[in-house]
Amino acid sequence: MMFDALIVGGSFAGLSAALQLARARRRIAVIDAGQRRNRFVEASHGFLGQDGRAPGDIVGDARAQLLAYPNVSWRDGLATQACPEEGGFEVDVGGEALRARRLVLATGVADELPPVEGLVERWGRTVFHCPYCHGYELNEGAIGVLASSPLAMHHALMLPDWGRVTLFLNGAFEPDAEQVAALAARAVTVEAGPVARLVDAASVELADGRRIRLAGLFTATRTRMASPLAEQLGCDFEEGAAGPYLRRTMMETSVRGVFACGDAAQPFGNVATAVGDGTMTGVAAHRSLIPGL
Repeated sequence: MMFDALIVGGSFAGLSAALQLARARRRIAVIDAGQRRNRFVEASHGFLGQDGRAPGDIVGDARAQLLAYPNVSWRDGLATQACPEEGGFEVDVGGEALRARRLVLATGVADELPPVEGLVERWGRTVFHCPYCHGYELNEGAIGVLASSPLAMHHALMLPDWGRVTLFLNGAFEPDAEQVAALAARAVTVEAGPVARLVDAASVELADGRRIRLAGLFTATRTRMASPLAEQLGCDFEEGAAGPYLRRTMMETSVRGVFACGDAAQPFGNVATAVGDGTMTGVAAHRSLIPGL
């Protein structure tokens, strides 16, 4: 059977793209491996109408609403291979070959965390990357910024709106005179020494033995594509500050008929922007199926 579109990735962006295509009465299938980027957090914030809900519950409700459309199919599994074929594309999911005229990649990215002892197990609980998503809940307490690159300046200058900030340089970069002045103007404390580990809820233990207690810690991760499909298809990439993302024109990648949305196609993102991006991508994929548009 030839679907009108396959959506690879059943999280916020993919579900949103799928919903537009379903409502356009197109026959679609969603492929999902259950690896949401925000699966480590207990609550999602900043998404209108869903503020404070568990992200898994939001996605669960969205999936149920999508599957109420009789023209939607769902496959739980990992899409491991994608290739063009005459009239569309073929995607392999656990040995099953699915075919469609259009392909929507909502495959997301994976975060590469700084190699600091104790950070991985606190990721999404007391260590974060998005102030808008998690800053408010720290209740104006002490906040740390763990530098992994010069991008730490962005966090360090933003976060004083949420609490008292300490920037831990940890050998990642050295602020210049202008940056030092900007940090001082925002009353940011700078710790130049190396970080040994994280302890307790979110305390930073320095190599000299001092412990600095924090309500939460922010760090900028490097990101990589969570799926090899875009590279297999020959899609072009842009190089963002955090890592590569898919190049698009009107939501379509450099490969005709392949669309992309969400974190895989944006330099930065969160739940709300992923949903909006998915909506626009679903509409673009639908319009591409209409002759003359």
